[in-house]
Amino acid sequence: MALLYRLPFLILLTGMASASMILPAVVALWTEAHQDARSFFYSGLVGLVFCALVGLALANRPHNRNAIRQLLALLGTFAILPAVLAVPFYESVQTTSFLNAYLEMVSSLSTTGLPLFAPERLSMAEHLWRAQVGWMGGLLMWVAAAAILAPLNLGGFEVTSLDEPGQDVVAGAARRDTSNPASRLARSAAILVPTYVSLTLALWVLLLVAGDRPFVALTHAMSVMSTSGISPVGGPSGASSGFAGEAIMAVFLLFALSRLTFSADTGASQRAGLLYDPEFRLGVAIVLSVPLLLLLRHFVAALDLGDQNNVFAAARAFWGAAFTVLSFLTTQGFASVDWVDAQQWSGLETPGVILMGLALIGGGVATTAGGVKLLRVFALIINGMREVDRLVHPSSVGRSGLVSRRTRREGAFIAWVFFMIFAITLAATTVAFAAFGIPFEQSLVMAVASLSNCGPLVDVVQAGRLALIDLGPGPKVIAALAMIMGRLEMLALVVILTPDLWRD
Repeated sequence: MALLYRLPFLILLTGMASASMILPAVVALWTEAHQDARSFFYSGLVGLVFCALVGLALANRPHNRNAIRQLLALLGTFAILPAVLAVPFYESVQTTSFLNAYLEMVSSLSTTGLPLFAPERLSMAEHLWRAQVGWMGGLLMWVAAAAILAPLNLGGFEVTSLDEPGQDVVAGAARRDTSNPASRLARSAAILVPTYVSLTLALWVLLLVAGDRPFVALTHAMSVMSTSGISPVGGPSGASSGFAGEAIMAVFLLFALSRLTFSADTGASQRAGLLYDPEFRLGVAIVLSVPLLLLLRHFVAALDLGDQNNVFAAARAFWGAAFTVLSFLTTQGFASVDWVDAQQWSGLETPGVILMGLALIGGGVATTAGGVKLLRVFALIINGMREVDRLVHPSSVGRSGLVSRRTRREGAFIAWVFFMIFAITLAATTVAFAAFGIPFEQSLVMAVASLSNCGPLVDVVQAGRLALIDLGPGPKVIAALAMIMGRLEMLALVVILTPDLWRD
C-alpha cells in the first residue's frame, strides 16, 4: 500500500478505472454480448499493464508533494482519463466516433449526464459503464473535496470558516497545512469510500424492494448517489417503482444538499447539528417554497379547466414539483412522473427558466452536486440582508450566530467574485455555442447544463429540440471543456494558472 501512495494521482486513478472495466465485461459475457465483453476486458487488461509499467518506472520519484500539484492532477483526470474510459465504450458501440465516446465519458465522469445516446441504442454493459463512470466521478469529488480542494480553500471552502476538512486548525490557515497530501488523500478515501459504497448498496436494495428491476435499480442507485442523472430507461418514467421509488431517491438526494449529511469532518458538525447547517436549511426551504409557488400557478391554470377541486390531482402535482425541484437543485436532473401529470392537470408547459435557475444554484459544498453551491448563495443572501439593515441603521453592529459563524468575514465578497466569474464564463460559453449556428435559446440551455453539471436539463427544457449527437466537433469540444470547468470550478482553474505552481 505504501507504494500506491507514492504513485502519481492520475496513474493511480487510471489503474482503478482500468480494473473497474472487468465488471461490465462480466455483465456483457453474462448477456452473451461477446463484442462488448472483449472490448471491456482487453481495454482493462491493457490499462492495468500500462499503469503497472509506468508505476514501476516512477515509483522511486517523489509525487503528490503539495496540494496544488494534486489539483493539477485532478484537472488532468477530468481531461485525460475520459480518453482512457472512452476506449472500451467506443470499441463496443462501434457505430459512433471516438469524439462522441470521449464526450460521453467526460459527461459521465463529471456527473453531468448529457443525453448523447438514445437508451435503446446502448447495450446493458454500455449502460452500466456510463452509470459506473458517473458513480466513480461522484466518489472522486467526495474524496477530492476533502483532501485537495479544502486545503487550498477552493470548491466552496473559500467561503467557510477555516476549520474545514483537510485543514490544520492549529495552524490557523489552510495554506499553512503541512500534512502530507498523499496521506491526507488516503485518510479521506478510507473514511468516505465505505460510506459512499454503503449508501449506494442501501439505495439499490430499497429500489429493488420498491419494484424496480435489478439492473435499473443499480444504475439509478449509482446515478442518484453521484447526481449524474444517467438512466437506461429515461429516468423514473421508465422505472417500475413509481411513487415509492421517487420517495426513496428523494431521501438519498438530500446527501447532495450538505456535506454534514454524510460526513462529520467539519468543525461545524461538532458545534451544531444538521438543522443548523445553512446549506441544508436553504435547500429544504427552496424544495418546499418553489413547489408551493408552482402548485399555485398550476391551480390558477386549473380554474379554467374546472378541475381546481381535485385534491388528489393537487397532491400529485405538489409531489411532482417537489421531487423535480429537489432533483434539479442537486443537479441530478430526474423529472417526476407526477410532474408530467401536473402539467396535464394545469395545461401549462415545463417552466424551463425555473429549472435552469435551480441547476445554477446547485447543491452543497463538497458534495457531488454542481452549480454555484448553496453556501455561496447563502453568503450572498446574508450579506444582502446586512446591507439593507445598514441602510436603516448605519451604525449597527452585525449579528453573530451558529449559522453566520460558518462563513468567513470576507466570504460574501469571495462568493460574489465567484458568481461574477461564473456569469462571465456562462456568457462566453453561450456565445461559443451560438458561434456554431446553434440558436441562442438552445445555446443558453447547453451552457447552463454543461457548467452546472446537470445534463438532463437539455432534454427536459428543450423537449428533444436539441440533438447533441448531431452537432459538429466544435460544439462537442466546447461542451466537454464547459463540463470540466463546471466540475472543477473556475476558481480552481485560476489557482492552477498562478506562478507558484511552476516554481515548486
